[in-house]
Amino acid sequence: MASRRRCLFKVIVLGDSGVGKTSLLNQYVTKRFSSQYKSTIGADFMTKELQVDDRLVTLQIWDTAGQERFQSLGVAFYRGADCCVLVYDVNMLKSFEDLDNWYLEFLNQASPADPDNFPFFLVGNKIDVDGGNSRVVSEKKANQWCASKGIMHYFETSAKEDINIDAAFLAIAKNSVKNHSELAQSIYISGVEAASEAEPPRDFCGC
Repeated sequence: MASRRRCLFKVIVLGDSGVGKTSLLNQYVTKRFSSQYKSTIGADFMTKELQVDDRLVTLQIWDTAGQERFQSLGVAFYRGADCCVLVYDVNMLKSFEDLDNWYLEFLNQASPADPDNFPFFLVGNKIDVDGGNSRVVSEKKANQWCASKGIMHYFETSAKEDINIDAAFLAIAKNSVKNHSELAQSIYISGVEAASEAEPPRDFCGC
């Protein structure tokens, strides 16, 4: 029974180079921050275990390069993703404007079965810079972008100050568990309906 309570989810983190994707992951997984990170080459991943209700959840979080020359690596890394996290820097307008490209890039490369309902999360990072006085993308503008894409989850974070990062990834884990449970239930119900059409009714035991 214990094995049934263990879940592994693949999370892809996308966004322009320099928005703090690697810093977010390191802060979440190791509780460390460094301003000396080099740009990610291709892709790398880190894992984090956490408890969600009665399930032990392992998040396999893929940190992908923000440079355009590495985007062709997407198919191999994006396929099988359970969630996509789009990250921008609230102090860099271009990183926000490029979200459309990353959003479409993921859908094109990952080819999810139900693209209209695939779970995306938006993260506005570096809210700590200059006490918030340097930001050029307002929370309202970010929420409007989310609404235009049907994205329900938006978090503003600081990798440096460890602000809102645990909350963001906990929401990702809970959402993944919920989607996994709903999919399993849907498959089970479909199987029961198919069996009921093929066989005469009989007493059912749910043991």
